[in-house]
Amino acid sequence: MQEKRVLWMTVMMISISITAQVKGIVVDENNKPISYVNIWAENENIGTTSEENGSFLINVNDPKNLVFSALGYEKKTVKAAEAEKVILKETTFKLDEVVIAKRFETRKLEIGNVKNETYQAFDNGPRIDAKFFPYNPKHKKTKYIKQVTIFTDSEIESATIKIHFYSVDSNGFPGDELLTKDFLVSVKKGVKKTYFDITDLNLRMPKTGIFIGYEKLIIEKNKLEKTITDLNTNQTKIQKTYYPFVLYNYVQREFIYTFFGGKWHKQTKENVNNPSEKLMVYEPSINLVLTN
Repeated sequence: MQEKRVLWMTVMMISISITAQVKGIVVDENNKPISYVNIWAENENIGTTSEENGSFLINVNDPKNLVFSALGYEKKTVKAAEAEKVILKETTFKLDEVVIAKRFETRKLEIGNVKNETYQAFDNGPRIDAKFFPYNPKHKKTKYIKQVTIFTDSEIESATIKIHFYSVDSNGFPGDELLTKDFLVSVKKGVKKTYFDITDLNLRMPKTGIFIGYEKLIIEKNKLEKTITDLNTNQTKIQKTYYPFVLYNYVQREFIYTFFGGKWHKQTKENVNNPSEKLMVYEPSINLVLTN
């Protein structure tokens, strides 16, 4: 009996010792804080976001690596024990030639709607869920992306999220970001479908299609705390929730992509030899409005 007790205490001590709270700050090469950096425990579903002042806090199993990624900076992996101050190096962008074309905007086409829409919200943390928009020849007449829409549910008045625009790489995964700066948007309280005008971004619908993803920001501004009571124990505790929730459609798809643990993950059908077999997946309720 004594041996079992010692063994149990040893296991408990080991369990406690391998859990660590990592605090740090993310800065650029000029020592300026970097806001809203996507931070993950490598290959695990544990992540957070840096605050506006670059600071962050994350609970991880030690020793673990942390992966830091932010638009405009090179992705970096560091040991959790060495993450007190993380310096990210800026990425050099090769800018495409800007072509100024006359916009008529006499036509509009909203794409991404699904039949029999049903919505469900998930508290997905800082992971990026991406929705794929394939190219269609009819997009030739409405080739400019005018608006992106997103369906959200929030209990705070102004919640901020990040929207990403990705090209498609040679393997069909989300590839390079099509913007050079973060596209941050705020949504109002309640269940709402919000249209964001992106005319100034001068984005066209690529012939290879486009991925649109959203990233939830785990920051103080988005946090709502409530005191709740456990009905079984009658004990109270503080519940922390980060808004907004993005709503999802339950649909049939051949694949879906999610970014967590520092990399993209593809969920696909099991039987690749049966083209008719598709997944039933939750896909973020995001649409695009195209124009001429």
